Amino acid sequence: MIRVLVAEDQSAVRAGLVLILRSAPDIEVVGEAADGERAVELARELGPDLVLMDVQMPRLDGVSATRRIVAERLADVLVLTTFDLDEYVFGALRAGAAGFLLKNAEAKDLVTAVRTVARGEGIVAPAVTRRLIAEFAAGPVRETSPDPAVLDGLTRREREVLSCVGQGLSNAEIAERLRMAEGTVKTHVSRLLAKLELRSRVQAAVLARELGI
Repeated sequence: MIRVLVAEDQSAVRAGLVLILRSAPDIEVVGEAADGERAVELARELGPDLVLMDVQMPRLDGVSATRRIVAERLADVLVLTTFDLDEYVFGALRAGAAGFLLKNAEAKDLVTAVRTVARGEGIVAPAVTRRLIAEFAAGPVRETSPDPAVLDGLTRREREVLSCVGQGLSNAEIAERLRMAEGTVKTHVSRLLAKLELRSRVQAAVLARELGI
């Protein structure tokens, strides 16, 4: 059972999200929050597997809430966004969000996204995340660009997997391309995230794009 905390300030939208999630037999909504502060509090109290997080909320915005939740390793965070990829979304990416989903996504896509993140894949809705990664990588140059030497600790296979992650491929797609078991891909992803000290697969994708691998 996937335990989900829903953080959304608009009550009608939140109710709709909860209704959709509760229709799935393998998903349990363990709590609801109307602002970022409450989302962090409930994440600490309830220990959900995943937090479905709106980016613009009162008291504490979704980006700051995501940063706290990820930093404390309380849960994975799936961010709800709009078609406009703004600094809120980029901030959530930097904060370690595991994935992004459009607010107007179909019910089945929401359920699939939750399951995907729960499996540890992180990147969801390829049409959205690939555009997001491209926008982020093409954005303003960071004060300190990543040093290619950060990849020195990776094996050749881990570099290949990282390159595929940077292209927005799922574990299944990477497994097919590199001709390995999907479980092996997941292991490689976990190891490279640990070695690179990254919080999420999305951050790994951005790093790969920035380094041009």
